[in-house]
Amino acid sequence: MEKINYFIELTRIKRPIGYMLLFWPCVWGLTIAYDFSNNIQIFLKYGVLFLCGSILMRSAGCIINDIVDKDFDAKVSRTKTRPIASGKISVRLGLIYSAFLCLIAFLVLIQFNTFTIILAMCSMPLAFSYPYMKRFTYWPQLFLGITFNYGLILGWTAISENLTIIPCIFYFGAIFWTLGYDTIYGYQDLKDDEIIGVKSTSIKFKKNPKLFLFICYSIFFISLFYIGLSMIFSYIYFFGLFLIFLHLFIFQILQLNINKETICLKIFKSNNFLGFLVFVNLLFGKIII
Repeated sequence: MEKINYFIELTRIKRPIGYMLLFWPCVWGLTIAYDFSNNIQIFLKYGVLFLCGSILMRSAGCIINDIVDKDFDAKVSRTKTRPIASGKISVRLGLIYSAFLCLIAFLVLIQFNTFTIILAMCSMPLAFSYPYMKRFTYWPQLFLGITFNYGLILGWTAISENLTIIPCIFYFGAIFWTLGYDTIYGYQDLKDDEIIGVKSTSIKFKKNPKLFLFICYSIFFISLFYIGLSMIFSYIYFFGLFLIFLHLFIFQILQLNINKETICLKIFKSNNFLGFLVFVNLLFGKIII
């Protein structure tokens, strides 16, 4: 029972924010590609598959991240009790767990078309090299954005089996969404990260975080506006964009105080709701004339 609890703690399965932030771009791509005049069961089936894949890959990613960062985590107050950093689970066992999760994720992946399978396999080096980025660059959050939003492309190709400019621009914008919210998340560990010498956009832009976030979220918002125009969405979509604007620029940026960890965490977690809001807005944009 103790090892099961350690496994649950290791994979962060009780913290859905991580896998939901991985899932939302998948369902965004699926939504803009899907023809809702057809049977909705296919949409629901792929949605469930993407959710399962998000949970599995996020869990595997957490384990790899903890293995790579075990020495750093042991020096940070928020992470020093993690199973691998504290020695409760060995690196060898962690690798076995991760391989098992990846195997199940592969069984989920092969339910999709060949093009989507190939694209997904191409993203694996991105997923497992991300933990090393903070050692070499102040932009690990950008690398995370590239990795975490890759599912938007897969959601599109799962239906269309090809790529166009529309999902690519949406993907580009979503990268900056992640760059923004993960920068906010990083402010929780700002002092510890500076002491141990790791890099992040949280550190790089600590003197003017709100301007940086404004730029990131503006790029994301422009991509959402482009999607509505290019796909000729209904007027209700553009009304929904106003709500998304309020959440990004008023609730998140104006409320941010990088010196208060609880506020940073609250704003970061609110992006799960934002992901849902974008999904519903895309859905209404497509099905309401």
